[in-house]
Amino acid sequence: MDLLGGMGRDELRIFSWVAAVVFVLAAGAWRPRRLHWTALGSVLLFAALNAGAGIYVLNHFGDPRWSGGEQPLSAPSFSETPMVGQFLGPLDSALNGVVGGVNEFLAFKRALPIALDFLAVSGWALLASFPLAILAAGISFAMARRRAADFERYRATVDLLQDELEQVKRQISSGNSVLALPAEDAVTDAGPGLARRG
Repeated sequence: MDLLGGMGRDELRIFSWVAAVVFVLAAGAWRPRRLHWTALGSVLLFAALNAGAGIYVLNHFGDPRWSGGEQPLSAPSFSETPMVGQFLGPLDSALNGVVGGVNEFLAFKRALPIALDFLAVSGWALLASFPLAILAAGISFAMARRRAADFERYRATVDLLQDELEQVKRQISSGNSVLALPAEDAVTDAGPGLARRG
């Protein structure tokens, strides 16, 4: 089944643009933090769709969609000639074969610029994808470094909090005995004072 059978040259061109834009919107909404990779993916998708359209045109070069309205050539029939027509039947088949070959050549000649146009657009998109890939890799590297730095800061904070917790535990465990001794001293010291006041 030919899914692109109803599409002409302009429809194929529009389809590649629409598919790339829909991909950007859908993937960008799904993963907004990876928008740089989404942009690269849309450019690569655009390039692939245009390359596919060019190959499709070449595979269907005989399709009247690429002919621009020009009618194919037709060979004259000699078999209907009076008296000698029955002897000229083989000439008709030979002429039909020649005209069919000429029609195929003309159809290929008309379809080739259209296919090359799609392939050229695909090539430009691939060319644009190289700096985009470098930019996306740089952004990803910077984000990974930032995540690693955030993780290190988080880990350092956790370690610091653990150390402070250990210090608090040590102070609490040592503070019970220290607090208990001054309380006893305070009671013994306070005794004479209270006695003197009395």
